[in-house]
Amino acid sequence: MMSTGKRMKAANAAYDKNVDYNVADAVKIVKDNAKVKFDETVEVAVNLGVDPRHADQMVRGVCNLPNGTGRSVRVAVFAKDAKADEAREAGADVVGAEDLAEQIQAGDMPFDKVIATPDMMPLVGRVARVLGPKGMMPNPKVGTVTMDIAKAVQDSKGGAVEFRVEKAGIVHAGVGKTSFAQGKLEENVNAFLKAIQQARPAGAKGVFMKKVTISSTMGPGVKIDTADVK
Repeated sequence: MMSTGKRMKAANAAYDKNVDYNVADAVKIVKDNAKVKFDETVEVAVNLGVDPRHADQMVRGVCNLPNGTGRSVRVAVFAKDAKADEAREAGADVVGAEDLAEQIQAGDMPFDKVIATPDMMPLVGRVARVLGPKGMMPNPKVGTVTMDIAKAVQDSKGGAVEFRVEKAGIVHAGVGKTSFAQGKLEENVNAFLKAIQQARPAGAKGVFMKKVTISSTMGPGVKIDTADVK
C-alpha cells in the first residue's frame, strides 16, 4: 500500500477532518496547505440528495464566477455571416460552420468549449459523437446555444463554469486557483454553491446539499458546513 508523503501528512495534520468549516476557514486551510510548485486549481465537490437517473432530479446549469477561473479557455463557435463576425470580435478562438465540423471530425480540436447559434445545431449534430463524450456539446440550458454570441463567448472566457450532476449524485467544478486572494476565492465558492442551490430540481426531496468539500489539486479535502452556504 502506498504510504502518505510528508507534505500530505502535514496537510492532514493542519486541520480537523471531523469538523465542517465555514467557507472562509475552509478556503484558508486549502490555501495554507498549497505547497507544491505550481498554481493548483481549487475544486468544490457537492454530494446532492438526488437520483439523476430520474429526469425530474437532474441538476445542471452554469455559474459565472465573479473572479474567473484562473485558466485560459479556448472557445470555438459555430456561426455564419454577421454572427461569425460577432464571435470573432468577442474573442472566439475558432469560428466556422461546415469547415469547423470537418476540423472536428478530423480530430483537430484546439479549444475547450463550443458555442453555436440555433440555426447551426443540425450541423453541430453531425459531430455530436465527438463533442458529447468530451463534454463540449452545445446546450441551450447552459447558454451555449444562443443568438447572443458575444455574451456567450465573453462569459466562457471570463469565468463561466458548467456543472452537471454525475451518476453518484455529485457535482464538482474548479472555482479558481490557490494564488487567488482569500476574498476572491470565497466569492467564487459562494457563487458556485448558490448556483447549485438555484438549480435544485422539482423532484429533489429532503436534504438537497448533503456534503460539500473543497480541495486543491494536490491537497486533501476540507468539509464545508452546508449551513454556511449563502
